[in-house]
Amino acid sequence: QLPKREELAIMIEAISTLTTANLTRSPAWQASFSIDGKYLAVCFGNPDTHVKIWQCCKKRKSSSPDANDKCVVEEEEWKLLATIRDEGHTRSIRSVSFAPTSISYDVVPILATASFDGKVLIWEYCHDDDDDDEDDMMMQEKHHHDNSSTNSNNEQSSTSSYFEPIAQLEGHDNEIKDLAWNTTGSLLASCGRDKTIWIWECFLPGTIGGVDSSNNMNEDDGEAFECLAVLQGHDGDVKSIAFGPSHHQWGEGEEILVSASYDNTIKVWAEEAGDWYCAMTLGEDSVPQSMP
Repeated sequence: QLPKREELAIMIEAISTLTTANLTRSPAWQASFSIDGKYLAVCFGNPDTHVKIWQCCKKRKSSSPDANDKCVVEEEEWKLLATIRDEGHTRSIRSVSFAPTSISYDVVPILATASFDGKVLIWEYCHDDDDDDEDDMMMQEKHHHDNSSTNSNNEQSSTSSYFEPIAQLEGHDNEIKDLAWNTTGSLLASCGRDKTIWIWECFLPGTIGGVDSSNNMNEDDGEAFECLAVLQGHDGDVKSIAFGPSHHQWGEGEEILVSASYDNTIKVWAEEAGDWYCAMTLGEDSVPQSMP
């Protein structure tokens, strides 16, 4: 039985509201959580295009105003960690997505951004060189938390934390509108106004065939990303893409790619013997085949 509307309103409530002082008139285009839920990235468009990354910090707090009460609970608080601005992209940043490798393989967060300039940039979370003791990461985060403003809307981020570009992927003729990682982070897809979909094989830390450490990657290392396919078939801008399970119904791979276009169709792409092909097109007059 479905819950009533008033019950649903109680079940879903805002945990936190993140705002900053300098948003001006820039729209928030897209948001992405890291796989562990610890980081949140949001990209903002013109006139002040940029990306902001927040980090979820644990805050210890007594559950009672009574000083003798020893019961302490942990509360979550979102702090602005870093801002990406005036680096790499020359036009409005339209899409942002964390690679799904941040927690499963104990590697630093890796972020992909796509812009109307036709480029995809890959960013790696870094600390200042002065922070030599990388093994003391938890103490650094606690220090940052204790010394930051109590106002969660504070615009200033930590000066010792930043995201550095490690790769630039080019191929689209113009505006890129969406990004999507597959489940393991071994594939990254992009789509855009040129009616194409690009699929990149990614050799990131924590993926099959990936490098042992993200420190081995740099923006001149062409082996970290390799274009597997350029998919063509839509007659309009490709607006959105997403990977999903194939249920062994299409192709040989475990995953398929679904794309939605301004041509009023949705296409299902599958992989067979290393080649990607259009396995199905859904339109106004098509009836989708049932899946097991």
